[in-house]
Amino acid sequence: MQFHTQGSGFSLVFLHGWGLNSAIFTPLAEKLAKHYRVTTIDLPGFGQNSQLQVDDYSLDNISAMVAQCLVTINQPSIIIGWSLGGLVATNIALHYPENISALVTITSSPFFVEQPNWPGIKAELLQSFHQQLSIDAHKTIDAFLKIQAMGSEHIRQDIKQIKALIKHYPEPTTTTLDQSLSLLETVDLRAKILALTQPMLRMYGRLDALVPKAMIGQMDKLLPDSDSYTFHRASHAPFISHSDEFYTVLTDWISGNIDHY
Repeated sequence: MQFHTQGSGFSLVFLHGWGLNSAIFTPLAEKLAKHYRVTTIDLPGFGQNSQLQVDDYSLDNISAMVAQCLVTINQPSIIIGWSLGGLVATNIALHYPENISALVTITSSPFFVEQPNWPGIKAELLQSFHQQLSIDAHKTIDAFLKIQAMGSEHIRQDIKQIKALIKHYPEPTTTTLDQSLSLLETVDLRAKILALTQPMLRMYGRLDALVPKAMIGQMDKLLPDSDSYTFHRASHAPFISHSDEFYTVLTDWISGNIDHY
């Protein structure tokens, strides 16, 4: 597994969301690297790791592969996962706690699919992405980006910036896209997250079309000891659309909650 590290100091590790790659964090990582050791990791089959083929693309297998990178880093890290990356980050915090000093999730959920009394993505939408992938992966990713940015004050600018960043790394195969999309449909960590022991910050966008704001109250009940922050004018990618606010919220939380600071 390849990964990119810059800066020095306390370790921050970033995991990207579905369909994209770690280059999405480049502006944020460069800013944080002035004060922290920042590592960005591409999930297996994505970006710099696009050549990796995984026979069983399960959450546990993906988590184990990423966790090996954390061993190489050789110091406890704050793991920060966006969307699907948040699901992986949470699973790593549960299974490899010796490597994780804190957990931060960005517009993520322990279970992404809408159910009675549980807000989320409509199952029909996820199924339509599966069908579209078999026809045209490019158009599917474009459609997903539009949904991600929906509600943002500067939707076109956000999408343009995301596309410009992710084009720096190779594209995932259709198989990888399809298998990783299945994680969003099937993984349910709602019961397991009760065993989390690390400090946790959950970050949301009030205008998010994929992780609805109703999720916040549900997670407050599940994890009452965790912290949360809502970007009131952001959608699914607040670190892109509200980068300065995001940087301030993240670094302030780290300073106030991690023993090293």
